Amino acid sequence: MSVAALAAAPAAPHPEPQTAAAGVHARGAGLTVRVPLRLVVGAQYPDAALSVYVKIAALALRPEGCTARVTTLATYLGMSKSAVERGLKTLRNPDPVDGLVEVPTVRRTLPGGRGQSAHRITRPLTERELWVRIPVRAAETLTPRLLRLYALLAYSTARRIPVTAAELGEMLRHHTGQRAGETLGERQVRRLVDELETTGWLTVHRREGERGRHAYEPHRHPLHAVPVPAEEAPAEGDVLEGQEPEQLALFGPGAPVINDGSGPDLGDGSLASKEDHLTDRPDETKPVGVSRRRRGDRKWVARPVDNSVPDTFRPSESRAARGNRPASSPTSDRTTNSPGAYSGPELRWTPRIHTALAPVRHELDDVRRFVLRRIAREIAAQLDTGVSPERMAHRIRTRYTAQARADIRDIGSWLLAVGIRHKGCGVPSCEDGRVWPTGEACEICAHQRRVQRATWRQARELEARLQQLRAERAAAAADGDQAQPGARTLPAKATYRQRDAVSDDQIRAVIAARGPEIALHVYGHYRVLPLLAAPQDPQTGGPHAQ
Repeated sequence: MSVAALAAAPAAPHPEPQTAAAGVHARGAGLTVRVPLRLVVGAQYPDAALSVYVKIAALALRPEGCTARVTTLATYLGMSKSAVERGLKTLRNPDPVDGLVEVPTVRRTLPGGRGQSAHRITRPLTERELWVRIPVRAAETLTPRLLRLYALLAYSTARRIPVTAAELGEMLRHHTGQRAGETLGERQVRRLVDELETTGWLTVHRREGERGRHAYEPHRHPLHAVPVPAEEAPAEGDVLEGQEPEQLALFGPGAPVINDGSGPDLGDGSLASKEDHLTDRPDETKPVGVSRRRRGDRKWVARPVDNSVPDTFRPSESRAARGNRPASSPTSDRTTNSPGAYSGPELRWTPRIHTALAPVRHELDDVRRFVLRRIAREIAAQLDTGVSPERMAHRIRTRYTAQARADIRDIGSWLLAVGIRHKGCGVPSCEDGRVWPTGEACEICAHQRRVQRATWRQARELEARLQQLRAERAAAAADGDQAQPGARTLPAKATYRQRDAVSDDQIRAVIAARGPEIALHVYGHYRVLPLLAAPQDPQTGGPHAQ
């Protein structure tokens, strides 16, 4: 379901529904603001951006606009400072989809150099732009994800569009973690709807909607009253016209649930002051043969028998080729407490890999073992196809001596990208344009070079004739002369979509009727030059079948 699907049904006046719970006396609706629908359904905006936009839009109704600091906005919304900054970043920067800036921001500085809070306003909505009305109190009490779900349900209710949990999930996405960018599942949306219903901002009428769907009834105010302590109530001069004269508490029994981090603090992180174990589950298993008595009498059973392996059976020293041995042996690496110590298996090369890397063996001392294994696998894959180790060594030696040593900054990367790569026409015996092992010139490579030179020479001639035609046309247009009868004129260029849609036979027809330079002008080099370079069949006039 997209924005077009949400706007498909015509808007209809939707009166405020009746109270769902009997005996509940809710407070006034408070201030509401109009939010662009693109901010609610756009995947490029995180959930926190909607909450921040609602609060800034409410504060921007003042004559001086919104001048609240980020810390003040975080206090109002019950969010962390970093979460508010992430939401502001997407609102004040141009949208990657259509380049709109939802919250134009102007930074201010006093003449003395001391900075002030930024001045923020909201972008005025266009005449035909879709929008949804959201209470400011909802942004202060609901989490960003629940507020986004509330906005979707409020819009669908106002437009009388029946929605399901699966359709709501297509509008809600993961913005962090491994599943960032993916939409929410149906079960996740159902849990969010149940959580929103418990807050009092939504009433769900089970199976009372169209075709057995749930009927959602969003409210302009929570059905469950949330009292505010008298000492935390703001002054009368700080209250906007039409807004409730109290601010929801951040702590205490009336505080909203904050799900930004490990706890309801404003540090956007874990409450722990000490890092936990490196594993997600501590090892609570007991060694075999060791147990403690239930009484704390310090009586222990006997320790297990020492079955450790003697030094005679320790791993032997590395048998890698000379020049490839690491600075420290694998045995000493295992006992080293440094975090970057190597603890993997030893590196042992076969004789054919050792022979193939003979020209650059003195350069492999500083290459990491991971890169050395990749090089060995790439060489072994080519040797399995029939390439001899001597031929691979000759290839590496030729390219290594042809390139200056100062240009090779990383010998491992150079071997993977240049040194061991096969270059030629595709014939197994071709080695950089030479036949192995005789060293004679490869006829197929020479023929391909001749064809390429002829193609580019023909392209330059066609381009010169085309430029001459364009110059003649420009001169005639400047003089006001009309084209002579029978003279070739330049038609309009085809668009990129037309060039992709036209067939090769149609281009050949234009070449035969009006000339190759006209076809080059209309369809471009990418479509015309391959057809001109293809060998022609003298009987049919088309290319030979391959």
